[in-house]
Amino acid sequence: MKMPKVVLISALVSCALLMGCKDDKKSVVTIEFMHSSVEQERQAVITQLIERFEKANPSIKIKQVPVEEDAYNTKVITLARTGALPEVIEVSHDYAKVMDKEQLLDRQAISNAIGAVGQSTFYDGILRVVRTEDGQAWTGVPVSAWLSGVWYHKDALAAAGISEPHTWEALLKASQAFNDPAKKHYGIALPTAESVMTEQAFSQFALSGGANVFDAKGEVVIDTPEMKKALAFYRDLSATTMPGSNDVMEIKDAFMNGSAPMAIYSTYILPAVFKEGNPANLGFVVPTEKSSAVYGMVTSLTITTGQTEDETKAAEQFVTWMEQAQNAADWVMMSPGAALPVNKLVVETASWKENDVIKAFGQLPYELIAQFPNVQVFGAVGDKNFTRMGDVTGSGIISSMVHNVTVGKKDLTGTLSDSQKRLADLISQR
Repeated sequence: MKMPKVVLISALVSCALLMGCKDDKKSVVTIEFMHSSVEQERQAVITQLIERFEKANPSIKIKQVPVEEDAYNTKVITLARTGALPEVIEVSHDYAKVMDKEQLLDRQAISNAIGAVGQSTFYDGILRVVRTEDGQAWTGVPVSAWLSGVWYHKDALAAAGISEPHTWEALLKASQAFNDPAKKHYGIALPTAESVMTEQAFSQFALSGGANVFDAKGEVVIDTPEMKKALAFYRDLSATTMPGSNDVMEIKDAFMNGSAPMAIYSTYILPAVFKEGNPANLGFVVPTEKSSAVYGMVTSLTITTGQTEDETKAAEQFVTWMEQAQNAADWVMMSPGAALPVNKLVVETASWKENDVIKAFGQLPYELIAQFPNVQVFGAVGDKNFTRMGDVTGSGIISSMVHNVTVGKKDLTGTLSDSQKRLADLISQR
């Protein structure tokens, strides 16, 4: 029977007033997640994570934006200029400083997410690395990290009767003892190219010796006795490495093929040793002068500004969910051994405990995690984490300084003085 028009309208009005006929389906919020995992197998893991999140949170949709690592920072800048920044971005603590300086990060949203996860969930030392310059907030929610230090072949040191080198002096003596360039045998594979890797490697010695790029007031302090001592040590150590400008591939190859029994490299050496070498033969040490200094790169999921309230809340929800034990473990285990968990819950999961790479290295992964409190980076002074350090690294002045003294054989005193002036000029223009 056809319902009269007046009756139908009346029924619809009553229905609306009583809320009994309202569509229960919530509006869906779509946010973007930009990351550098362009490899198919990694994208598959992230796709599964997103599918699980969307199933648990049906009112939120996540759109992946994978970007090649080499183009990553440029892409962020381009999207920021067009007002199209993804709500959630995977970012290194280095570049997060740049984003914070440009006011691209939603500090409150990040703080909300860290509060929801719980500060005590993260290993000691991790949140310190992602502190903002004023010490009042964070630049992202840490999800993984990698470390750098001195790796060595245990059997080579044992055969030479050399103990694990815990000091600068011991490291230099060990490297000199192994060095035999006539036979293409070198003491240590050391970064000397004009590259970020060289700055990172040198920073560990400089910071261990009490030198830094800035003082507590933010003034450039390159030309100091402490920096001079660290640079002189690095120059002497470089005399026992391969000739020329050494970077990632040269260092990895020399260490893996046995040309050098020691190397300064990141935890990304672990997958290579697992695949091609003997995990039980790999040792790690942090030679110390005044204090223990480990270079570490912390990767975070950060939340950007300029979004709607619903989008920001969805971003907070997604980032918080990603920090749940299994989800964080799935992220870290995309690069087992290379990427280390910053979330204490990860090491309790079966994904971590039963992973072939982790098991192969025994206690080493746990010893690496124990180094988190010793992570020191250029530009961090006390509670301050100067955002201008991003400009310093981007300028390449520090790596050029190291390269000029090691490969270029330039005068150390003059090089330090010139670097001081160049950096002071750079900072004054920012």
